Amino acid sequence: MENSLPSIPAKRYFTIGEVGELCGVKPHVLRYWEQEFTQLRPVKRRGNRRYYQHHEVLMIRRIRDLLYDQGFTISGARNKMQELAQSQKGYRKEQLAGMVSALDLPDELGSVGEMPEDENELPVMALESSQRAGSLHATSSVPSLRRELMDIRDLLSI
Repeated sequence: MENSLPSIPAKRYFTIGEVGELCGVKPHVLRYWEQEFTQLRPVKRRGNRRYYQHHEVLMIRRIRDLLYDQGFTISGARNKMQELAQSQKGYRKEQLAGMVSALDLPDELGSVGEMPEDENELPVMALESSQRAGSLHATSSVPSLRRELMDIRDLLSI
């Protein structure tokens, strides 16, 4: 059934009417699905108007497929969408963990899961390890390394 749906144009935002036409679903159904599927959160602007992004249009098509074509109930489709989100999250964590290990950080920094809660401890630890190694280059990039590591930690905690 998804083959009969029109292609999604290259736009950043879509109104609820446009999404309804692109997905073959009426606007009141989309508003209901927003309540049932927590992943579906369109941006709301002036007058509480909804604007959907490309990834949300794809998600709506997936929900439509689960409900209308595969015969899932709302709760079954919700569970399936959560399973898909968890598997994608696990895949992203694996990718990021591979990237972190490719950084070849000093052992004193520990693994990403063991990063200090106090953000001020990280530069001190990196500074100590770089002083032991005798590298001036490592100390000059401590703030940028710290920022990158904090960003990676935030991504992994999602």
